[in-house]
Parts: sequence; structure tokens; C-alpha cells
Amino acid sequence: MNTDFEAIPYDLPAAEVALLFEQRDLVSAPVVAENGRLLGRITIDDVVDVIRDEADHSIMSMAGLDEEQDMFAPVVNSAKRRALWLGVNLFTAFLASWVIGWFEATLEQIVALAVLMPVVASMGGIAGSQTLTLVIRGLALRQINNANALNLLHQEIAIGALNGVTWAFVVAIVAGIWFKNASLGMLLGCAMLINLICAALAGAAIPMVLQRMRIDPALAGGVLLTTITDVVGFVAFLGLATVFLL
Repeated sequence: MNTDFEAIPYDLPAAEVALLFEQRDLVSAPVVAENGRLLGRITIDDVVDVIRDEADHSIMSMAGLDEEQDMFAPVVNSAKRRALWLGVNLFTAFLASWVIGWFEATLEQIVALAVLMPVVASMGGIAGSQTLTLVIRGLALRQINNANALNLLHQEIAIGALNGVTWAFVVAIVAGIWFKNASLGMLLGCAMLINLICAALAGAAIPMVLQRMRIDPALAGGVLLTTITDVVGFVAFLGLATVFLL
């Protein structure tokens, strides 16, 4: 391991220090003041604590929780801390329900649509979450920057399209056989393809946009992604059914 490295400024953020240790494979580094005076040193033990704190922050934030929250805190206090993001999620759920309401007449005539709707939304949500997690990790490790962000976006869209084609074919066959309606199966497949591409785009773009807005992507990304994949999935599936099956 490398122990010979230029001094670290005393005011460098802890996350940046941890990144330097990871990139340069360091076990120790000197810390200096603005005038170059030696203040001390940072060891790998200190960095491990920082990495663990950052991991705790990301995991808790993705559930809308504070990493300082005590799991044995009083019930009322814990409920208050969690209520905000539950409220945000409830709002987005009503938004998705409102979108479904646009197609009430279509659902009344073709009951099978209500049975198959969750398939489109669920697949989009999972695909988007995979991309979201990878991009958040890349941003945290400083692996994503202005130079490669666009390439990453194109790559994730291509992955979403490839998976979309694959699973659209599968669900089209299953739904067509299940409901003895080939047209319904084809529409479900098309809706899934659309939603998986949009999910990949949203999963990659949301963290980057939130970071530029100085909002923690781990905290707000999941809620926004779920809203987008639900709304796009429902509109694509029910909209196509309204146009081609009625």
C-alpha cells in the first residue's frame, strides 16, 4: 500500500478524504494547515469510520429516515420523523390513482386491464431502481462527471430498451394466452417497453438533476422515480388500450 502522499488540507471534506484513500490505496496521510504547518495525520481507521457513516446515511436516506434515528426511540417521536415521507408517498399514490381515473371508461369495458396494470408499473419500478442505485453510487464515489454523464445516460437507455424488448415479448405471450387476446398481450408488451425505457432514463437523470439542485439523491430519488414509472406505465398501457381496443 502507498503511504507516501502529498499532505491533505485540514478543511477537505471527510467524504473527499475517504475518496482519496480509496483512489490512491493509502493507509495514512499527513494533514496540514493553510500555511503548510503539520497538524497531524489521518489513518485508514479514520477513513473506515467515514465510509461506514456515508453508507449508513445512504441506506437510511433511501427510506426517508435520519441516520441519527434511534430504533428504540419513543413511538411518537419515531412516527413524526417518518410521517413526512409517508405523506409525500401518499401524494404520489393519489397522483397515480388520478391518472388511472382518466381511463375509468376503458377499465369498465375491459376488466383484464386492471389485472395487468400492476405488471407494467412493477417492472418499470424495479428497472428504474436498478439504474437509480447504480447512479447514486457512482455520484457518491465521484465516478460520474460532466464528461461521462451523457454516455452513461445513453448506455442506461440502451439497457432499458434491450430488457424492454426481452420482457415485452415474454409478457405479451403470457397475457395473450392467459386472456385469450393477442391484441391485449401486444399492447401490454408495448407499454412495458415504453415504461422500461422511461424508467432507465428517469433512474439515470433524477440523481444527476437532484445533485445539481443540491438535494440528496438518496433521499428524494426513490419517491420521484416511483411516481414517474407508475404514471408512465399506467398512461402507456391504458392509453394504448383506449386507442386500439375500444
